[in-house]
Amino acid sequence: MLEHVPHWLGAMLTNVRAGHARLAIVQDGVASGVERIDLSSPAFADGARLPERFTADGSGISPPLIWGEVPPGTSSLALLVEDPDAPAPNPLVHALVWNLPPDERRLAEGEIAQDGDGDADGRDVGRNSYLGEGWLPPDPPTGHGSHDYVFQLFALRSTPDLGSNPGRSRMAEALKGNVLAAGLLVGTYSRGEDAPLQDSTTTFGSGPALA
Repeated sequence: MLEHVPHWLGAMLTNVRAGHARLAIVQDGVASGVERIDLSSPAFADGARLPERFTADGSGISPPLIWGEVPPGTSSLALLVEDPDAPAPNPLVHALVWNLPPDERRLAEGEIAQDGDGDADGRDVGRNSYLGEGWLPPDPPTGHGSHDYVFQLFALRSTPDLGSNPGRSRMAEALKGNVLAAGLLVGTYSRGEDAPLQDSTTTFGSGPALA
């Protein structure tokens, strides 16, 4: 959709962005002082450009993710992917996955997809900002500059019943006071400017401190 925005309009909106301060992970009562989960992807390095196949310019499938151990007492895991550089009042939600089993350590490429009422083990792919289930492929306006796509993984002490296909607001409320550990991974994407791909063999960074 946004690939049709003219370059001149995207450039004029460069400074119109939701802002990183609105990401779920930095909200009060969510992840301050919690343990860190090592979150990475075999497809791109932390802070590197997303390969085109994961975007609206390619096949638009979700990237693979892997993560390390979570704290004892973790009831389930939740994943939220947001774009804080979207020209909107709040970050754009690109993926929401709820009630992942605590022993889960990966999501395969393309696994964040429409799943109806969820899987038999309780996990559920929720709604993105376009009100559809599954992965919303990055689609930044041409000329708007680089966008961050922030993958946020949360280990939860309890798993509230959010029903099927929860959205961001219900998930955000359920995170408050309920996070034991969190992981952070950032991929970038842009249109209409030079942005060479980085070698995916680059050592993964662990992201900024969550404390």
